[in-house]
Amino acid sequence: MSELPHSAAQDAGLTVNSAAVRDADRRAILLLFGGIVVFNLALFAVGLWRPLAWLAIVASFVTLVLVCERIGRMVSPRARSAYERSLAFGFPLAVLALWQIAGDTGMINTTWFPQPSKIAAGLWDMIVRYDRLSGTSLLGRPWLIPEAFSQNGLAGVWALLSESHVLATVSRVLIGFILGAVPGILLGVVMGVNQTVRLMLDTTISAVYVLPKIAIFPIVMLIFADPFGEGPKILVVALAVFILMTINTMAGVRGIDKVYLMAGRNYGANGWQMMRHVIVPGAMPVIFAGLRIALGTAMIVIISVEFLRAKQGVGFITFYYWEVLNPEKMYAGLVVVMLLGIMLTYLLQWLQRRMMPWHR
Repeated sequence: MSELPHSAAQDAGLTVNSAAVRDADRRAILLLFGGIVVFNLALFAVGLWRPLAWLAIVASFVTLVLVCERIGRMVSPRARSAYERSLAFGFPLAVLALWQIAGDTGMINTTWFPQPSKIAAGLWDMIVRYDRLSGTSLLGRPWLIPEAFSQNGLAGVWALLSESHVLATVSRVLIGFILGAVPGILLGVVMGVNQTVRLMLDTTISAVYVLPKIAIFPIVMLIFADPFGEGPKILVVALAVFILMTINTMAGVRGIDKVYLMAGRNYGANGWQMMRHVIVPGAMPVIFAGLRIALGTAMIVIISVEFLRAKQGVGFITFYYWEVLNPEKMYAGLVVVMLLGIMLTYLLQWLQRRMMPWHR
């Protein structure tokens, strides 16, 4: 019974200390925010903001980080996820707003760096416009699908979607990604568990890995009867993914803690059971990390290939608008590439959560 007052006093002391820390954080936030505002206004007043723009931007960014860290310490656990989402999406929006202001006020050359509003207008025009000369559009005009289906059935829908630059790029990436990832993972597992295979192939794979994948595209074109078709584009993506997944999977298998292998053997697991219940699950985090890197590499490779040799695809239209000096639509093409990367990454993360439920 004598411990109760002591415990209550400790709780009260912790509450007082927490309140004091929060007050100190509030004062620090006000001081930091006010200081950076005064600093930028002073530079504007004396006409030095433009010559010292990079200094002002870096100082503002550092101050923003310090302010957000102070705010993060004050956020309750219940609101933590909302706070983190606000940081993840709020900062890019702030950058876009500053970019818009800088373009509107003449601080940057809008000929080569058009404002986000102009890029958005260019993207909208690419979405709604159908190029009758090439018979292509950005999304394949999905709003016409009901009409196409009523007239020609599924063949009409496919004809409509086949004009899409986005669908052309995504199909090349996904097909090449699957064709490269599956054998890459299988070979990586074999190299991870078998020293002989690893010694035989490791040097060759390391040599091929450092080759720029776009540099082997002309060689890949020689393999196919139609060097300008889809085969070479898909194969060069598959090769890039295959090498990355082989190396990452091998590293994941070799990095499994020996304790898990010993435990599996002690429980009497045979070769297949060890592979299914110990080796593959143990290497899964590294495999998915490799898949994420390989997916990004696949996007880089296919966009580069579409720059060089394609008549359809997001890379093709981005390079085309660079050639005709239309920077708004060129940047819009880059935005589409980034959005595709985000969507494919979220799809891969969804698959990871399904295949690795123990990590939830």
